[in-house]
Amino acid sequence: DVQLQASGGGLVQAGGSLRLSCAASGITFDDYAIGWFRQAPGKEREGVSYFSSSDGSGYYADSVKGRFTLSSDSAKNTVYLQMISLKPEDTAVYYCAYAPAIMPAFYSNPDFYTAWGQGTQVTVSS
Repeated sequence: DVQLQASGGGLVQAGGSLRLSCAASGITFDDYAIGWFRQAPGKEREGVSYFSSSDGSGYYADSVKGRFTLSSDSAKNTVYLQMISLKPEDTAVYYCAYAPAIMPAFYSNPDFYTAWGQGTQVTVSS
């Protein structure tokens, strides 16, 4: 089974930066996707960024485009989400998720993913 461990959250001031990590184990497919989602209290889960393993492509929601950047370290089976210029509205629990397929049209659908990490809290103070 694929297992994901999300980490790197914390408390930062508006304008600050954080780097989230999603460490994966048990992946056997060469082509897979890692999605980052977030959920704030009382709000729906929102997809923010998606990574395709085949070519390292990153996809971003409009709300984070230009501020969030995906990268990966294949030796560590880890995908990173670098977040800069953080805003109070970025405050949420951030989750990473795994899908054993490359299908960008489905990346924003949480049902596309077959494994989820436990979440890491990001709090941005104003």
